[in-house]
Amino acid sequence: MPEDRPVYLRLRDSIAALILEGRVGDGDPLPSVRSLAAEHGANPLTVAKAYQTFQDEGLVVVKRGVGMFVADGAAERLLRAEREDFLKHRWPAVAAQVRRLGLDLEDLLDRTLA
Repeated sequence: MPEDRPVYLRLRDSIAALILEGRVGDGDPLPSVRSLAAEHGANPLTVAKAYQTFQDEGLVVVKRGVGMFVADGAAERLLRAEREDFLKHRWPAVAAQVRRLGLDLEDLLDRTLA
């Protein structure tokens, strides 16, 4: 995660990781805005903005007075979106770097799987 990205996007990445890694699943509660802000040393409004991106995408459900919960099917939809984003925006630079360095696909796979 590059440090030059806005804080709310870095927080969003942290929340996405919770979902994608299966640490929270469909219907599970997400950390409160206040607790996530304290954990990351962020302003609660910044955390709220990160959560808002998930609400806008239908990945979390807000239960007023109770908290935020992972929406049904969120992990699958998030995984599709993250893959698409990686392939479209990040992979071209990685592939170009691999070519520039003359790295072999087999060597990369061996190192990845080791």
